[in-house]
Amino acid sequence: QVSAQFTKRIQTKIKDLLQQMEEGLKTADPHDCSAYTGWTGIALLYLQLYRITKNQSHLQRSLDYVKRILRNLNGRRVTFLCGDAGPLAVGAVVYHKLKNESESKECVAKLLQLQRTVISTDAELPDELLYGRAGYLYALLYLNTEIGPDTVPQSVIKEVIDAIIESGKNFSKEERKTDRCPLLYQWHRKQYVGAAHGVAGIYYMLMQPVANVDQETLTELVKPSIDYVRHKKFRSGNYPSSLSNETDRLVHWCHGAPGVIHMLMQAYKTFKEDKYLKDAMECSDVIWQRGLLRKGYGICHGTAGNGYSFLSLYNLTQDKKYLYRACKFAEWCLEYGAHGCRIPDRPYSLFEGMAGAIHFLSDISVPETAQFPAFEL
Repeated sequence: QVSAQFTKRIQTKIKDLLQQMEEGLKTADPHDCSAYTGWTGIALLYLQLYRITKNQSHLQRSLDYVKRILRNLNGRRVTFLCGDAGPLAVGAVVYHKLKNESESKECVAKLLQLQRTVISTDAELPDELLYGRAGYLYALLYLNTEIGPDTVPQSVIKEVIDAIIESGKNFSKEERKTDRCPLLYQWHRKQYVGAAHGVAGIYYMLMQPVANVDQETLTELVKPSIDYVRHKKFRSGNYPSSLSNETDRLVHWCHGAPGVIHMLMQAYKTFKEDKYLKDAMECSDVIWQRGLLRKGYGICHGTAGNGYSFLSLYNLTQDKKYLYRACKFAEWCLEYGAHGCRIPDRPYSLFEGMAGAIHFLSDISVPETAQFPAFEL
């Protein structure tokens, strides 16, 4: 168990950081509604604080942000993290928790209207998590997890999954890799590996139990593709940022072991083979050795995002070692700003800045329910 004394330190720090964040947000970009760097991310943080503390004022605060966001949607992108799907999904959940079902259903309906563009094959839409189909899929799965199993009809989810599978098969064929890696994806002409733009994030979503992907697809297409990625591992236990990249440098959720580890843990849960857990533990060692980042404390490429990998592995294995590691990374975040780290472009946001560190700290006090935001389900 996390000691009462440490929990107290965390709660005090959260209060302090929340005040700093609210102050800083007064000068943030009013038009950025994304979960990644904008207002939806802040609404998600307050939703998380409400979940942990049951304090109604946090839910109210989340609603304040949601209202502001829903007036401002731009329709340019479709994903949870960087598009309209995030604001609409978070809006639906906040209204649902406030028992305002008509507003909630309206958000869901608007979210489902985006599905046509997502599944159309001629769209120049990628498949990855930040800007592509997997990022829209996450929004659908999030609703069914948070509101109830049939909030989004299974048929709608299946069409999105089919589009992701088709796209991966086609690109694999183009690259003549059908035998070795039946599902292959690219983003900006690069075959990325990591969770944000790469195959790790896509395979991870396809393996989610709520996605209901059929066993045959998982065994015949997803599993060999995961094994293909496993063979790209560096000697150190870290993973390349893209299949063409030979440098063992990045240890971020977006590129490297801290993102790939989630794919490996999910593969272990799905296929029950020890090799996946062994690889995940190796990732964890890399993150422990190299994961306190100069880049900052954030979730996408910072200490908080790396700390989440330990919480997930702790919940999978119940091994206290990983909870200890998570707490040590949290301790680093308690000294927010004291290490001379780079100050991110959006310093108060969920994925780059302070909101993400607060999210991670709040999860440390109840590690059993911890979830990497906008990613784990």
